Amino acid sequence: MPKLLFSFLIVIPLVSVIHQLGHSLMAIILGGRVDFTIGQGKTIFKWKKIKIKSIYFLHSFCIYEKLKYDNRFTHACVYAGGTIANLASILLVYGLIMLGVLSKNLFSYQFVYFSIYYIVFSLLPFEYSETSLSDGRAIYDALRYGKITCNPD
Repeated sequence: MPKLLFSFLIVIPLVSVIHQLGHSLMAIILGGRVDFTIGQGKTIFKWKKIKIKSIYFLHSFCIYEKLKYDNRFTHACVYAGGTIANLASILLVYGLIMLGVLSKNLFSYQFVYFSIYYIVFSLLPFEYSETSLSDGRAIYDALRYGKITCNPD
C-alpha cells in the first residue's frame, strides 16, 4: 500500500507536471502565452498564470494561445513538447544514476516507468472526446490538416 500511495501521490503527478511543462515551455519558446494548471477541483494556490488545485494528483494541463510563430509545424512542436520533456527527464535520471548522483531505487524505477507510459500513451493518435485529443492525434491533425487544438493533454 505505501508503494501505491507513493506512486499515486508523488511519482505520477510529477511525471504529469513534467509533461505539461514540456508543452508550456515549447509554447513559450515559440512566443505563446500559457496558462498552467496542476490538478482538479478548487484552486488552492495561484501565481500569475499558474494554478494548483486541491486534487493536485488528478491531471494537469496547459492552455496556450497566440504563438509568435504560428503554423502547422510550430503547433505540432507544442503538442510534442510533453513527450520531449518526459524523454529528457528519463535521460536525466539515467544520467544521474550513471554518474552516481542518484541510486537505483523505487523512485527512479517508477519515475522512468510512468514517464515511458506517458510517452507511449500520449503519442497514440486517438480522440479522448470531441474536444480533447491525444498529443499524437493533435500532432497528426496539425501536420496533415492544419487543425489547431490549443489544449494539449
